[in-house]
Amino acid sequence: MRKLVVMSLFVILVLAPGLVSSVGSALNDDVLGLIVFKADLKDPNLKLTSWNEDDENPCNWVGVKCNPRNNRVSELVLDGFSLSGRIGRGLIQLQFLRRLSLAKNNFTGTVNPKLASLEDLRVIDLSENSLSGTIPDEFFRQCRYLRAVSFAKNQLSGQIPSSLSSCSTLAGVNFSSNQLSGPLPAGVWSLNGLRSLDLSDNMLDGEIPKGIQGLLNLRAISLQKNRFTGPLPDDIGGCSLLKVLDFSKNSLSGSLPDSMQKLSSCSYLDLHGNLLVGELPAWIGGLTNLQILDLSGNGFLGKIPDTMGNLQSLQVLNLSKNTFNGVLPESITNCPSLSAVDFSRNSLTGDLPGWIFGLGLQTILLSENSLSGTIENPSSPSMKASYQKLQVLDLSGNAILGEIPWDIGVFTSLLSLNMSRNSLGGAIPTSIGELRAVNVLDLSENQLNGSIPSQIGGAVFLKELKLQNNHLAGNLPVQIGKCSSLTSLILAQNKLAGPIPAAIANLTNLQYVDFSVNNLSGSLPKQLANLPHLLSFNISHNHLQGELPAGGFFNLISPSSISDNPSLCGSVANRSCPAVLPKPIVLDPNTTSDSSSSGSFSPNLRHKKIIFSISALIAIGAAVVIALGVIAVTVLNLHVRSSTSRSAAALALSGGDDFSRSPTTDANSGKLVMFSGDPDFSAGAHALLNKDCELGRGGFGAVYKTVLRDGQPVAIKKLTVSSLVKSQEEFEREVKKLGKIRHRNLVMLEGYYWTQSLQLLIYEFVPCGSLYKHLHEGPSENILSWHDRFNIILGTAKSLAHLHQMNVIHYNLKSSNVLIDSSGEPKVGDFGLARLLPMLDRYVLSSKIQSALGYMAPEFACRTVKITEKCDVYGFGVLVLEVVTGKRPVEYMEDDVVVLCDMVRGALEEGRVEECVDARLQGTFPAEEAIPVMKLGLICTSQVPSNRPDMGEVVNILELIRCPSEGQEELQ
Repeated sequence: MRKLVVMSLFVILVLAPGLVSSVGSALNDDVLGLIVFKADLKDPNLKLTSWNEDDENPCNWVGVKCNPRNNRVSELVLDGFSLSGRIGRGLIQLQFLRRLSLAKNNFTGTVNPKLASLEDLRVIDLSENSLSGTIPDEFFRQCRYLRAVSFAKNQLSGQIPSSLSSCSTLAGVNFSSNQLSGPLPAGVWSLNGLRSLDLSDNMLDGEIPKGIQGLLNLRAISLQKNRFTGPLPDDIGGCSLLKVLDFSKNSLSGSLPDSMQKLSSCSYLDLHGNLLVGELPAWIGGLTNLQILDLSGNGFLGKIPDTMGNLQSLQVLNLSKNTFNGVLPESITNCPSLSAVDFSRNSLTGDLPGWIFGLGLQTILLSENSLSGTIENPSSPSMKASYQKLQVLDLSGNAILGEIPWDIGVFTSLLSLNMSRNSLGGAIPTSIGELRAVNVLDLSENQLNGSIPSQIGGAVFLKELKLQNNHLAGNLPVQIGKCSSLTSLILAQNKLAGPIPAAIANLTNLQYVDFSVNNLSGSLPKQLANLPHLLSFNISHNHLQGELPAGGFFNLISPSSISDNPSLCGSVANRSCPAVLPKPIVLDPNTTSDSSSSGSFSPNLRHKKIIFSISALIAIGAAVVIALGVIAVTVLNLHVRSSTSRSAAALALSGGDDFSRSPTTDANSGKLVMFSGDPDFSAGAHALLNKDCELGRGGFGAVYKTVLRDGQPVAIKKLTVSSLVKSQEEFEREVKKLGKIRHRNLVMLEGYYWTQSLQLLIYEFVPCGSLYKHLHEGPSENILSWHDRFNIILGTAKSLAHLHQMNVIHYNLKSSNVLIDSSGEPKVGDFGLARLLPMLDRYVLSSKIQSALGYMAPEFACRTVKITEKCDVYGFGVLVLEVVTGKRPVEYMEDDVVVLCDMVRGALEEGRVEECVDARLQGTFPAEEAIPVMKLGLICTSQVPSNRPDMGEVVNILELIRCPSEGQEELQ
């Protein structure tokens, strides 16, 4: 019925417009026009639900504004409504429309020329759509009072219509970011009321016509990123009110016209990326309102004029990629507002000026010049505030001598430091570790000596470290493993010695590593194979030995990357490794304990460590042939003593709970394996008898904290699913797989202990408790900030994405299984434990593992639906909502049960989702992050598994939410 009404209105309006007047007051023209306009659209977000054809007037409709004098539609603003379809003829009925804005949608088709026939229309904005075709010539022949038009960011082609000059009322024109071509019509300069003209990012060509001086009211003009040639208009100085002039990224030639010195109001002058030549005239210093001056990428030459010091308002100065020579003018110190300078890629000479560091700049770029001299140490405490503002410093490619200032650490805000390709000597100062914000540190191709300071570990946000081509010696500091953000570690062509520390394997973001041409020795840490993002690892021309790490990147490593290491072996090295007989397993981890070391052990039990090597077994075998009877008696005695000792050890570790029956005589019971060595485990055994050391209990068992003899705290999970656990062989195989999984956001599995009746998993200890406690049980004055919560969500997402990449499903994600370390980073625990069960029975899983109501994906209740990684995605979505709202997945009220997903979804549909954010965060969270995060959580909890995103996609979406693209200015 509704469709029939709309079609009837369409017939009345479009096919028989003369009938409208005869209908009388029964039908409102504006209602007719808007309903017909809506009929041509797709509205996926139901933004236009308030548009009802039964209303007598549309003044209360979304996006509609009426003139109170005549109650007729004067404004239609539907920006960012996700609408699609064509802009139909219905809008032509809105005869009193003054402003039409349909920006940031997905409208297709061509520009309707009839829109300009609306007599009262002042502003039309169709930017950021998918309109195509040409701009109709008749569009501008019909306009009467049109003041602003924007077709920016569409797919329009063809030439700018010459009729544009006939629309004399225009003050703002924006056709940027299309595919317009051809010359700029000379008639455009006749629009003497024009204040803003933006034709940037098109394919316009030819010369810029003369006559621009007629635009006496012009404030801003942008022709950047086109194909204009020829000289700058020599009458440009006639635009005396011009504030913004951007002709960058064209092929303009010649010198700066003298008339430009009349542009005293200009604050933004950008001519970079052209073919301009000549000396920079002294009159440039007369443009005293300049804030941004960019003349980079041209052919300017000569000295930089001293008059630059007159630019009191200058904030950014970019003269890079020219052929300026001479010294930097010290008059620049008179520019108090300056924050960034770029003189790179010129021919500047003289000593590096010390005064440039005292200007309080954020960016200093002086690379690829011929500067010499030394870098002065900060001279006075009063200058410290200026140094602390500096974020980017690039002195690379000069002839600078001396040493790196010993107190380089005063530049505490530095994000990028590049001093490469100079002649710097001496040692790297230890204060380098005080650059805690630095992302890029490049000191390569100098003459630095000494060792890499251990303080480098203080640069915790370092992403790129480049020290190649120096004379550095000594060992690689293990503290480099603290630089967890490192993606590039380039130390080639030095004199570094000693082993590659295993801590390098903690740098899970590493992509490029180059240790070539050094004196490194020892074997490669096997954990390097776990680096997930490694793209290049060059260790050629060293003295490394042993077998290459197996798996991951090292299965495909190039032979040239490991060449000239005569003692390296493996298939890639084309050299077989010598046969290594397996070491015996050390049974009974409590053998070093005596009766006095743990009062809980029986004083009558004696512990002995029994080690059988391969040669011993051969000898025993030979002895059996010679004297079978004697050996049988001996083996029997050893077996009895061994089994008694192991049973006692297991009793101590289990606290007696699980060993009420007779001791086992299985020869394989009591096996301890530590993945990173074999520390003495017995010192912590008493913890399992002490309820005070219990950290918590879950579906798989209880967790206790204990401390090894070397002082290392660990968490021990005593499994209580013994009846479900696989055989020892399968158990060990699965646990070892889990032990190889390494990620900064996963709790590390460090080892295990096995008997038939007792299984222990040994984990790293994470000190700051679970996310559940921080959200629901922590003190009210110590709540998690929005920044902390976002990092926890992102870190958890990354950990799950890594697990899924390793073909491991967590099955048991919940806030009590997300732990927080001392730096606030999340670490997900209990992952993959379902692999220890004999079958992935969903009912066992739902009862034993998915014990926390609200996290379990709906497919657990359906036998016909396959259990996949999408179960984890569902649990993650619930966790996201829990973190943002501060509420439990299911909360029991007096008379009701509130399911978190349903509550947030309902609030979103009612347009009040922002109210769901944890009340303790009110006023301190960015809505532009919190709302998209909650929407993502709801998508992850879709009832249909295929509708949920992969965790890799989730990580990408979260990173986009954290770093949203900059918004574009709307047409004013």
